[in-house]
Amino acid sequence: MSLLSERQTEELQKSILEYLHANNFVDAFNALKTESGIDYTPDPKAKYAGLLEKKWTSVIRLQKKIMDLENRNAALQEELSLSPAKRAALQTDWVPRAPAAYVLKGHRGQILKVAFHPTFNLLASASEDATVKIWDWETGEFERTLKGHTRGVNDVAFDSKGNLLVTCSSDLFIKIWDVQNEWKNTKTFAGHDHTISSVRFMPGDQQIVSASRDQTIRIFDVASTHLVRTITGHTDWVRCVDPSDDGRLIASCSNDQTARIIDPLSGETKAELRGHQHTIEVVVFAPIVAYAAIRELAGLPQTDRSNRPGAYVATGARDMTIKLWDTQTGQMLRTLQGHDNWVRALVFHPSGKFLLSACDDKTIRVWELTTGRCVKKVDAHGHFINCMAWGPQAAADPTKTNGASGSGKAEPEKFVNVVATGSVDQTIKIWLP
Repeated sequence: MSLLSERQTEELQKSILEYLHANNFVDAFNALKTESGIDYTPDPKAKYAGLLEKKWTSVIRLQKKIMDLENRNAALQEELSLSPAKRAALQTDWVPRAPAAYVLKGHRGQILKVAFHPTFNLLASASEDATVKIWDWETGEFERTLKGHTRGVNDVAFDSKGNLLVTCSSDLFIKIWDVQNEWKNTKTFAGHDHTISSVRFMPGDQQIVSASRDQTIRIFDVASTHLVRTITGHTDWVRCVDPSDDGRLIASCSNDQTARIIDPLSGETKAELRGHQHTIEVVVFAPIVAYAAIRELAGLPQTDRSNRPGAYVATGARDMTIKLWDTQTGQMLRTLQGHDNWVRALVFHPSGKFLLSACDDKTIRVWELTTGRCVKKVDAHGHFINCMAWGPQAAADPTKTNGASGSGKAEPEKFVNVVATGSVDQTIKIWLP
């Protein structure tokens, strides 16, 4: 019994007759014609001409396509068969890799700082061109420009809810912009006597802390814009300031080659961190989730002794090194070497496993915290990299982090895998999985 219908059988036989006739197989043509009993006169214009060859080649093409799809299907099945836990692990360990997803262009001067909005897909970039630009980091699209400063904007930061943006500039002013009200510049603070290099909201968002070339750190009240406290101690330009998650400490670093751990309420220096041989460009507090790895690296006992925010800091300097410190004792725990130029930016990986650094050698490096090894190097920009930021992270809850969580283990925070870098090449790069 034939698999073909009558019509299909007739079409096949006529196609074969056309093929035999076209190739001068006269005996075969006559034999088939006689045996099939088809009355058919070959015609090069008929639809059966060349039909057999067409069908034959399309079958082979389809077979190849099916094989490709089957291979792809197998690969996807294999990927899916990884347990959800494994898949999650693949994502939680993500670090930037070339090429960048987007290259954002528009600034007319070098990019000095980048900051992610805590909830929206927005990135703010501060530039030497005296402007701040807002971008959608998911699409790579430009949103708007904030104008108001008259000289380079050295730092930019959002408050914890993302309602306000704070900027500071070489024009000696700090400005606050209202994100929900068309990004209007609602407050301006005068109060430093020289270039303001760094500004941050203190936890609680009631105060801001700033650092300046006038050798001081100042704390201002956001609502009244009044100066609350001037903190002295550094003997040269203060480059960077970072509050701990609970706001009980601030870390600062300076051209005087020291970093300081300061009590913001009294202004008293709790620890002076000495060891770098050149200007310290950046200081950051380690998140609690990184404590276990840092203790392992330094050979410290894994006690619950200090699951409080602000126990460890990392510094990056022009001596091309990164150093990790214990803030309570002021002891240097480890030096990470490998960069070939000034270290300009440091970001702890939200998983607590890595420290990322950006440098004037145009690379991002990823350091494994438990071993201190550089496990990855990314050639990131065509010129010096000034700044780097990791995407939005769930804010740490200070009430849970004072060792009161019982287990002594920090809860893994929710975070988004995206990194932004800004460079002297006037571009911002967005790195996505």
